[in-house]
Amino acid sequence: MGGRACWFCPGSAGTPSRMGSLSSPLLLVLFVASAAVIWVAGIKLSDTTDVLAERLHLGSALGGLILLAVATNLPEIAITATAAMAGQLDVAVGNILGGIAIQTVVLAVLDAAGVRPRAPLTRLAASLQLVLEGAMVVVVLAVVVMGTQLSPNLHAARLAPASVAIAVLWVIGLILLSRAGRGLPWREGGDAPDSQPEPRGHSKGKKEKAASDKGVSTTRAGLVFGVSALATLVAGVVIERSGEEFFARQGLSGVLFGATVLAAATSLPEVSTGLTSTKMGDYQLAVSDIFGGNAFLPVLFLLATVISGKPVLPAAHDTDIYLTALGIILTVVYMAGLIFRPRRQYARMGVDSIAAVVIYLVGIAGLATIAT
Repeated sequence: MGGRACWFCPGSAGTPSRMGSLSSPLLLVLFVASAAVIWVAGIKLSDTTDVLAERLHLGSALGGLILLAVATNLPEIAITATAAMAGQLDVAVGNILGGIAIQTVVLAVLDAAGVRPRAPLTRLAASLQLVLEGAMVVVVLAVVVMGTQLSPNLHAARLAPASVAIAVLWVIGLILLSRAGRGLPWREGGDAPDSQPEPRGHSKGKKEKAASDKGVSTTRAGLVFGVSALATLVAGVVIERSGEEFFARQGLSGVLFGATVLAAATSLPEVSTGLTSTKMGDYQLAVSDIFGGNAFLPVLFLLATVISGKPVLPAAHDTDIYLTALGIILTVVYMAGLIFRPRRQYARMGVDSIAAVVIYLVGIAGLATIAT
């Protein structure tokens, strides 16, 4: 991808890839079809995750920050695992870090398309717990940057210090967030006085009640979850392979493709689940899913390290570090929005979402200068 080894490109490892032998129209069809599968499966994953979390009493921390984070990031998990098995560590790094920035910009999409009544998303979702979740994303990404500077020889027992530290910090963050969810020593329990009227996560209970009214058993919900997860995994690999080959033929570099088109396609589960939450008035859950997914993605470095047996982060390119910094900036923008709670909207978005979109576009323009 853009100067890095490509594990599926024509001529990789001395042999042509199957995708390289397909025509461009067929590659485009595969890309669009995979995106459609990811979108539909993402909705099913969201619904069944909430039903299972309620019925199995997993709690808001486990159900929202772990189960849904894993489910909505299945495309990234599939791509990362496959790249690590192929020994293409830089592809694994680029896949993980390339999606965080645009997944944060998904909040702007939710702000413009999913908020009713008309008000900025961060105004309705304002909560100290969400600010803490954003801080967890920033901390994890800061450790990512530190890990890229470590020696590739610094590892033992198929583990590397940076990937282990990221996983440990993520777990500690979940514990702190779980405690915050039970109440903070602040007025209104950490929620703004005029934020969403119903408590965070109320949409999960409503989904479970609707499933019960329709006679959906826990077994059936689990089966739908499994099928949707498998479909998302397969579609995640296909969309990356077909998309990389197709857009490379159109002259788009691998780095720009990964940071824009592929990142947008693999963010479709977050869009679908976020729109579902905002439609039901659960704005805090929508923001939490984005922050939670972004905090979880770097944990995949541990998976990639265990599979490959080598530290993954030292294989990061300048573009990867650049995208990590961009993700941090965008996260801080929304953290500020949650604290200052803008009132006015422009183009159906709060000023924080507008700032995030502008920063992202400027950031991608800067990325293009690095990639070339």
